Amino acid sequence: MYSVTIDKAALTVEKSPEGYIVNSEILKWDFAQISENHFHVLHEGKSFNLELISLNAETKTVRIKLNNKVTEVILKDKFDQLLEKLGMNGSQNLQIKDLKAPMPGLIFDIKVKVGDEVKKNDPILILEAMKMENILKSPRDGTIKVLKIKKGDSVEKNQVLIQF
Repeated sequence: MYSVTIDKAALTVEKSPEGYIVNSEILKWDFAQISENHFHVLHEGKSFNLELISLNAETKTVRIKLNNKVTEVILKDKFDQLLEKLGMNGSQNLQIKDLKAPMPGLIFDIKVKVGDEVKKNDPILILEAMKMENILKSPRDGTIKVLKIKKGDSVEKNQVLIQF
C-alpha cells in the first residue's frame, strides 16, 4: 500500500487484480502514453491531459501538470510509512547539521569559510588519512555556520568538523 499526498490531501493507494484502489474505492480509468512525459487519462467519461514535469527519486516527489494545473505529488511506500510510525521520518536525513570526520586524519585543506553557501556534493575540505587525500563533500545544501577545525589540525573519527 502507498500513501500519496496531492495538494495536502492524503490518499491510500494499492494495486489489486481489479486495478488501483484509492481510499477503498476501485479507480476505473484508462491511461495511455502519448510521448515520453505526456499521457492521456480517461476517467468516468472525462478526458485529462497529464504531463510529468519532474521526478525526484530522493524525496519521492513528482511534479505533474494535469489539464494545465501544476501540482506536486508526494509518494510513500510501506517502508516510508513504517519509518514514520517509528518516529524516524526520512526527511530528517536532509537536515544534517554537521559534517563529521569519517576517519582519523589530518586536515590538509579547507575549501570553504564561514558564511559560504554550499550545494549538496560540493567539495568542502580535504582530509589526509593513511597517506591518501580524501575529499569530503557537503551532505546537503546550506550555509557554513561554524568551522570547528583549521588547516593542519589532527582529527579523530566522528569529530565534528563543520556545522551548517
